[in-house]
Amino acid sequence: MVVAADGALPLPAARFRDSLWAETGRRFRRHRLAMAGACVLSLMVLAVLAGPFVYPVAINEIDFKEKLRGPSRAHPLGTDDLGQDVLARMLYGGRISLAVGVAAMLIAVTVGTAVGAVAGQAGGSVDNVLMRITELFLAIPQLPILLLIVYLFRNSMTKALGPELGLFIMIVVVIGGRGWMPVARLVRAKFLSLREKEFVEAARGLGARPVRQIARHVLPNALGPVIVAGSLDVATAILLESTLSFLGLGFPPDIPTWGRILADAKDNLDFAPHWAIFPGTAIFLTVLSINYLGDGLRDALDPRKVL
Repeated sequence: MVVAADGALPLPAARFRDSLWAETGRRFRRHRLAMAGACVLSLMVLAVLAGPFVYPVAINEIDFKEKLRGPSRAHPLGTDDLGQDVLARMLYGGRISLAVGVAAMLIAVTVGTAVGAVAGQAGGSVDNVLMRITELFLAIPQLPILLLIVYLFRNSMTKALGPELGLFIMIVVVIGGRGWMPVARLVRAKFLSLREKEFVEAARGLGARPVRQIARHVLPNALGPVIVAGSLDVATAILLESTLSFLGLGFPPDIPTWGRILADAKDNLDFAPHWAIFPGTAIFLTVLSINYLGDGLRDALDPRKVL
């Protein structure tokens, strides 16, 4: 510990090094599965962002002479039924799949945090009404309502904003709008616990307004569970987008997300298994690494957890 010249108090630099976030980072780095997941996820993100520049092959270049070929030097991951390069389509589609996951997570976390914070801080009838609405949304089956909404509004969104942007916004809003309820209940529970703590009562006694109490004292102490829930929501959104594409209600065939590639490959598993194995493996590794990352964040942000 660094001590001041008079030997009385530690210097601010020492307090900064021993802060909560520094300790959280050290605890996270000790979690081996979380570090492995972070490395795999970083490689996946780097591949889909830089891959099209390193491997500049057109995703819609048709060559019937090369259709359904296995991995080779010319096509490292093989080709599909139109002779299109699977690796190029995966690198392009991976950006869309990951963007859907991140954007849907941001919507779910933002809405869930706002609803949970208002319910936990206000209490009484406001809390009761918001929680009944949350339970109502939780009672609605997830996949059927997703399929219904996409089926009803995909044509209008495509005509208004184009096939790629329109479907992207619709899928993100639908998935994010179906994922805020667990975050809201989690944030509400943390607010009910934290608003009675001594430091919040001291801020209230000093005249802090409710908005300041939430922004400066309660919400920062509730961010740990929200971060963990948000990381897991990314994996859920990627799986839901892949499910919609696999069922034919997601992106069209000319927008090759990982789920769309799997949907196109399902009828050729007997004689072209590579077409489905590689996008399936990409989805599996991405979701697994995000889950490990969420486990590591949960353990690192819980001071009672011994690593």
